[in-house]
Amino acid sequence: MEFEASRAKAVDKLNYFVENNLSEYSKLRNFDFGPNNRSNISCLSPYITHGVINELEVINKSLKKFSFVKNEKFIQEVLWRTYWKGWLELRPNVWSDYLKELNNLRNEFKGNQNYLNAIEGKTELECFNQWVNELKENNYLHNHTRMWFASIWIFTLGLPWQLGAELFLQHLYDGDAASNTLGWRWVAGIQTQGKHYLASEWNIKKFTNNRFQNIKLNENALPKVSEKSYPLIKREFINPQNIEDENLLIFENNISFEITDFKENKFEKIYIVSNKNENRSIKLSEKLVKFKSLLMEDQKQRLKDKSIDCEVIDISEIKNIENYYSLYPTVGENLDYLNSNNLKMNFLYRDLDQLAWQYCNKGFFNFKIYIPKIISKFN
Repeated sequence: MEFEASRAKAVDKLNYFVENNLSEYSKLRNFDFGPNNRSNISCLSPYITHGVINELEVINKSLKKFSFVKNEKFIQEVLWRTYWKGWLELRPNVWSDYLKELNNLRNEFKGNQNYLNAIEGKTELECFNQWVNELKENNYLHNHTRMWFASIWIFTLGLPWQLGAELFLQHLYDGDAASNTLGWRWVAGIQTQGKHYLASEWNIKKFTNNRFQNIKLNENALPKVSEKSYPLIKREFINPQNIEDENLLIFENNISFEITDFKENKFEKIYIVSNKNENRSIKLSEKLVKFKSLLMEDQKQRLKDKSIDCEVIDISEIKNIENYYSLYPTVGENLDYLNSNNLKMNFLYRDLDQLAWQYCNKGFFNFKIYIPKIISKFN
């Protein structure tokens, strides 16, 4: 498994997948054949998360190869991330409450041997231990495996979902506040109240081609219960009218200015904003920090090649910049920093988000009804 930190490599990976493996995706996508065989999935999520390539670029390329009907499952999976982000934008307190709960649990579990065994891959479950090591070595896990992992963490090992979600965010190249937090909540049974995901021995064996033995799980656990409810907060994502001739800030979720909706606008200078661990509530692994840094350097070089004035700066340096707009960083660590430091922003929102997020008020099954409408808007 290799994720090279460049747009050129991301596009190569996209093209290869569409030409060679997309046709079998819906049939084979749930199988985890191990980190050395990912031909059944795209492995594009680390690049989509960082905006190196975007959802529409991926979907458009797939539709040039096959019809919507043949591609429907793949397109749904691509837009899950868009949906989760929209859902969290309308209920941002889910993220802030998660961080508060996480801080309390860290203190409670810092000496807990069960927890330490789990994060070190020293449990009695061979499959789980292997996935912990894979997470740390490859900074990636198959989506089906993430569900098994979270279920085992919560219902068999009896650990708080918040600590498991932290472990994922520390290591996953494609980790983001929305997909990660809401995915773990869903497995636990509090995202859709009373509906949890229980991993089972037969399911793991079937979809890993019997790679693991002795999978003794708690397959009768009840869903977790949360007393908190999060009513919808109505928000409008409107762009300002005149956005030329000022500076532009780009955060880690939009590291390909040349494919954004604002690529034709003229900005004085583009600042690529790096958020180091000292400003984060969840400290990222060294490999993840380096991956983000290399992606930013790749973006910087591509902009310089087009004679666009740009610079990579630390997030703490924003206060020294005047007259700027910012590509919206979405709910998460970067937005937290801006809010906690009272940095008032003129945000620029993606066309896709402006359209799609209005359909994120309910569950994904409601959202997916609108997917053809969303796609047709951009084709």
